[in-house]
Amino acid sequence: MTSADRPSLPEAPRAAVPAATQRTLPRRLRRVLNLDDFETLARRHLPRPVFGYMAGVAESGCAFHDNRAAFGDYAFLPQVMVDVSRRSTATRLFGQEYAAPFGFAPLGLTALSTYRGDIVMAQAAARAGLPMVMSGSSLIRLEEVAAVHPGAWFQAYLPGDRAGIVALIERVARTAFETLVVTVDTPVPPNTETTVRSGFSAPLRPSAGLLWQGLTHPRWTCGAFLRTLLRHGMPHFENNYATRGAPILSPSVLRDFSERGHLHWDDLRNIRRLWRGRLVVKGILRADDARTARDAGADGIIVSNHGGRQLDGAIAPLRALPAIVQACPDIPVMLDGGVRRGTDILKALALGARMVFIGRPFGYAAAVGGMAGLGHAVNLLTREISRDMAMLGVTDVTQLDAARHLAPRHASVAPGG
Repeated sequence: MTSADRPSLPEAPRAAVPAATQRTLPRRLRRVLNLDDFETLARRHLPRPVFGYMAGVAESGCAFHDNRAAFGDYAFLPQVMVDVSRRSTATRLFGQEYAAPFGFAPLGLTALSTYRGDIVMAQAAARAGLPMVMSGSSLIRLEEVAAVHPGAWFQAYLPGDRAGIVALIERVARTAFETLVVTVDTPVPPNTETTVRSGFSAPLRPSAGLLWQGLTHPRWTCGAFLRTLLRHGMPHFENNYATRGAPILSPSVLRDFSERGHLHWDDLRNIRRLWRGRLVVKGILRADDARTARDAGADGIIVSNHGGRQLDGAIAPLRALPAIVQACPDIPVMLDGGVRRGTDILKALALGARMVFIGRPFGYAAAVGGMAGLGHAVNLLTREISRDMAMLGVTDVTQLDAARHLAPRHASVAPGG
């Protein structure tokens, strides 16, 4: 077959956020070469308690670190001399085409680190043609985010009583959100010692230390915190219930997050009867739970251990992924946790994930650079994926396959044998 006879793939879609040159990028972003660099900048930019909340992990951080280490268990088997001149990072999920196979994971309290953080995230995701999941622990009303990005998804932390669940679902149904994500791995609040050591507390407690952090981080204090207070008043948890929740300084914050210990699968079945849109369950790590969620009406599953913020020592999502994909081949299985590189995304896709969500790095990018920071993060990651696809010998993300493209890191294999 000659090159003229070979079927051609469509051109790779241009990123909806144009790739910025060194001249057009804000100066503080010009040395950011990968997602990890945003964390370094955010550590300097944010007050210690705010950064501590974003970076916080459960107990000793074993689950958090293993999320990242799991990607190192696999090595690539690249295929050479493949025409990869016309390749696409685009993917389809739930009938929607996205520019790349990654999206914005739900991040709580984003508006504390970035002025109007959830809206900035939604605008960046819409502009880039990517999915975005709004967190139920947001400080901005879900209706405002739905208006900015109607294609975004809403993630709910279920109230502890049936009447509260019904009222919250009815509230979401009145918006443009078509996908509801129910998080199921938070029966009780976690033990986040790193967050406590950083000075963060729920509720936030004014102190001399907190004041000093504000004074020594003036860009954040003026650009995010004071700007929010002057324009919108004291932030509240807006979306835990059908009505406005507690302000971040109120002792009742603890009550708002501590009433889920008795929730069970019947609650998910009731939600399925109430909710007419797509229903995704987040926080699954077992194949039997995945099957139960599917049988209860879930249209999709996000394999997740909450970024290592809930149960320390929980299995890494990447390690749990293959069994869950095998258990539920008839619905999309997605993943979050530990993703920092384009190669991580390609490994997850090869193991069966249909979409990969990223949390903390996008939160850091928004904190230090707003829309420009998020646009730069998206461009860096999209370019990594495209480059890595070429070196792997694939032109479309649907071609990725564990048997063809992955090998256990320490295994002796004969690729293509």
